Amino acid sequence: MYHKVTLKVTGGGEMILVNELKGRIIANGLTQAQMADILGITPKTFHLKMKKGVFDSDEIEQMISILKIENPVEIFFAKKVT
Repeated sequence: MYHKVTLKVTGGGEMILVNELKGRIIANGLTQAQMADILGITPKTFHLKMKKGVFDSDEIEQMISILKIENPVEIFFAKKVT
């Protein structure tokens, strides 16, 4: 069973901090293509998920663990600043 988690809401209050996530990937010595491979998806799919801000809950859990994200709320459920 797959659970979809929508992280980016158009015009809404919460969104994924894509640049922060990209920075965490780089800081851990990985490329986005490598992160995609670890998650078991293609680099194109990873790019689209980043663009849309939609990841499966298991993908989020894997990224939190692999990228050693201590406070995932700050990245995955950030309040939109207008």
